[in-house]
Amino acid sequence: MPLADIGEASLDYLDEGDGFPILLIHGFASRKEINWVNTGWIRTLVQEGYRVIAFDNRGHGQSTRFHEIDRYSLPVMADDALGLLDHLGIDQAHVMGYSMGARITSRLAIDHGDRLERIVMAGNGYGMIDGGGDWDVVREALLAEDPASVTDARGIAFRSFADSTGSDRIALAACVTGVRETFSEAEFGLIRNPALVTIGTDDDVAGSGEKLAELIPNGVFMPIPGRDHMKAVGDRVYKQNVVSFLAAA
Repeated sequence: MPLADIGEASLDYLDEGDGFPILLIHGFASRKEINWVNTGWIRTLVQEGYRVIAFDNRGHGQSTRFHEIDRYSLPVMADDALGLLDHLGIDQAHVMGYSMGARITSRLAIDHGDRLERIVMAGNGYGMIDGGGDWDVVREALLAEDPASVTDARGIAFRSFADSTGSDRIALAACVTGVRETFSEAEFGLIRNPALVTIGTDDDVAGSGEKLAELIPNGVFMPIPGRDHMKAVGDRVYKQNVVSFLAAA
């Protein structure tokens, strides 16, 4: 995959297809292949006529990995995404983010909405405002020397995922702390882009999608039936929701 030097970070990315561009931003502890390639998202969107750009967030995959918390603020990670669009000469794009990627997408839409067309915030809802529960347990799980010592269910899930992908656990521990900034309800009221919020009905991480969509002037919520936070990513209904939403542009 090519690398783009964006400020202090080198971002590993892919760029496939023609047509109007859509930028995909993956979730915490994942990478572009897991979130978007293996799930069939790239193939689906290319077949729908889009130019699809996906990248590894800093600290993930083959992109630069930092171990300092302040290298993972949401404005910094949003600037990475915007910098990649600049690197590719793209002035306007749809953007879709999953989980942590939805947080980055939200920051982009609030601060740089004029660069975006339609946005999709998947796998994250009102948790972006109320905090979405305890994430310190995830940081502690990632830093634990012995994974068997981790007892919290959320910590176990993310530690197991990080170990399965061979991730840099110190970088992820810094990231999960840095990106936990919360938004205000008023900030979502500033978003003028058409916005889709789509979340699995069994997701116990994201918070209410309906409540979040109500705050966005041009927001709409669509559920992903019978899917939890991990299993919604490649779901057929999720894809149908997004394809229909983008086609309305």
